[in-house]
Amino acid sequence: MLRTLEIRDILIIDRLDLEFWPGLNVLTGETGAGKSILLDCLGFVLGWRGRAELVRQGAEQGEVTAVFDLPPDHAARTILADAGLPDSNELILRRVNAGDGRKTAWVNDRRTSGEVLRALSDTLVELHGQHDDRGLLNPRGHRAMLDAFAGVDAELAATRVAWAGMSGARKALDQAETALAAMRAEEDFLRHAVAELDKLDPQPGEEAELDARRRAMQAGEKIRADIARALQALSGEGAEAMLSDANRWLEGVADRADGRLDPALAALSRAQIELGEAAQAVETVLEDLAFDPRELEAVEERLFSIRALARKHNVLADDLGGLANDLRGRLTALDGGEENQRALQSAVHSATAAYAAAAGALAAARRTAAERLDHAIAAELAPLKMERAIFRTEITEGEAGPEGRDAVAFTVATNPGAPAGPLNRIASGGELSRFLLALKVCLMRGADGVTMIFDEIDRGVGGATADAVGRRLERLAEGAQILVVTHSPQVAARGSHHWRVEKRVTDDITTSTVVPLSHPERVSEIARMLSGETITDAARQAAEHLLDG
Repeated sequence: MLRTLEIRDILIIDRLDLEFWPGLNVLTGETGAGKSILLDCLGFVLGWRGRAELVRQGAEQGEVTAVFDLPPDHAARTILADAGLPDSNELILRRVNAGDGRKTAWVNDRRTSGEVLRALSDTLVELHGQHDDRGLLNPRGHRAMLDAFAGVDAELAATRVAWAGMSGARKALDQAETALAAMRAEEDFLRHAVAELDKLDPQPGEEAELDARRRAMQAGEKIRADIARALQALSGEGAEAMLSDANRWLEGVADRADGRLDPALAALSRAQIELGEAAQAVETVLEDLAFDPRELEAVEERLFSIRALARKHNVLADDLGGLANDLRGRLTALDGGEENQRALQSAVHSATAAYAAAAGALAAARRTAAERLDHAIAAELAPLKMERAIFRTEITEGEAGPEGRDAVAFTVATNPGAPAGPLNRIASGGELSRFLLALKVCLMRGADGVTMIFDEIDRGVGGATADAVGRRLERLAEGAQILVVTHSPQVAARGSHHWRVEKRVTDDITTSTVVPLSHPERVSEIARMLSGETITDAARQAAEHLLDG
């Protein structure tokens, strides 16, 4: 609910503080007094597009502040949370228009954008009038209005779930088809690569092991000749034979040397033992270095094959096994792709059928509600002196989406036999106002917490019709807040709170102000609206009668 509106230096308003109340709030005044300026100011603070130049002449800047009361479950709280703005039971909107045209906005004393203001305004205020392109005249909102009237929350939820399921199934199928097409494009490569890797079957660590063996064989080939010569020098006709000869010769004369050769013989014995061990060790090394040249060739061939395959696939040699597993998995996926594709196609078919069923149930509920709405509008039009007019809620098949596949449009034919068409193209000014009022009375559901503004919705009507308009506005205001800008005394008399918009000229400066009216002042204002500038006693009596009625 709009609680207060403060205006500073906007157009011909220098300073104005207004306090509004629940129920029907009526603003009256002579033509040109500035009633439309109040709506301009409210639209400015709500971020609506309006006049480019708003700052009062001679002022540095203009400013508008609007304060709204928010119930606990008001939709504006979600927008505040999404925008990271402070949330409380009081919502303060402030917007400044600098003299150079720059506009700055605050929400609860936090800087924000015009986009956030407009999002908040959609939950705070509805403007209805002959030039309204945000409310009932906007065909884009007709389906949501019908849904609110129909109470199809369950059907809508089921349709949204079915749409999400169908969209997810189609996405999964599209992704699978794209992946399968990509795999089919490289099928020859995959099969050749897997066959090549399987045939070579490289193992982790094998490349390093083969490289070490190759280096060892290449090094052994270079040192084996010297080791063989050393073995020959140690054994056979070499050092071993010479030590044996020396030992034999010394043993032959040892008994004649009175034991003096015993140390030498003992040393020779030890030398022969050490020499034998050395020869055996050298022989072992020589045996280890012995290899078949064909083995070196085989090791080199496998080593080079592994390295070439790693370069070909741009991976490390030890990663060839993992690459083989990956490519083998892609081949498996390719081989099973058609079966998986058939399963996904079946899922899409089932999800599409589920969506069709949910959207069909929603469409049926909408058509039933459309008939009820048409009858309800017809019942409202009769007291408004439009009993010959025909209102129709047209439902046609539109583009499928999460809220079904129905396109909804409100159409009217002002006379029997006349072609039907959109509200804002067929109805005249007065007729349009009454259509809008009848619609709003029937579409009250879902408007909780929204301030409704009717801008001269009673234009072009009078007498009993104006009285019917006033009574419907009064009924609409029960438990809600409505602001009405009106020239109709019958409508003004139905207000719970009444303000008069006045234009004053002081020192050649024109300003507009708004004055709250007491009961006697209301009598005078309604009498003026009835009789014109000269207020007669009869007009006063008529005004009293309207206020009492």
